[in-house]
Amino acid sequence: MMKKNIIVLCTGNSCRSQIAEGYIRHMAGERFNVVSAGIEPSKVNPRAIQVMQEDGIDISHHTSDDVQKYVGDAFDYIITVCDNAKERCPVFPGSGERIHWSFPDPADATGTDEQILNVFRAIRDQIKSTLENFVITY
Repeated sequence: MMKKNIIVLCTGNSCRSQIAEGYIRHMAGERFNVVSAGIEPSKVNPRAIQVMQEDGIDISHHTSDDVQKYVGDAFDYIITVCDNAKERCPVFPGSGERIHWSFPDPADATGTDEQILNVFRAIRDQIKSTLENFVITY
C-alpha cells in the first residue's frame, strides 16, 4: 500500500500545524508521509513543544518551513488549520483533497504563563480530537 502524502499549513508554522503534524505522525504511523509549513514561517513555539511533550509526543526536532519549499510536490491531502493559510494557500499539483479546519491561534493567548499554557492545551486537544477522526476516516 502506498503512503499518502499530507501537508499541514498555517500562517507561522509554529503552533497549530506543528501540533497537527506531530499527532498525524503519532496516530497514523506508517500510513502517511506528513510535513507542515507556513505562509510566513517563524520557529516552533516552545509552548507547543511543551504541551505536546505533556501528551507524550516530541516535536522539539520539528522545523518551521516555508510553504514555497513544497510547491511542486504532490499531496493527497492539503490541510489548512487557520483561515489565513486557507485564503493564501498556493496551488499544489495533482488532485489533492483540500481540508480546512479553523483553530484559534494559541500564540495570541494572553495572561499568566499558566493561563497561556491552558489555551495551548485546549487547542492541542481540539486538534487531537479532529485528527483522531481524520486518521480513522482516511
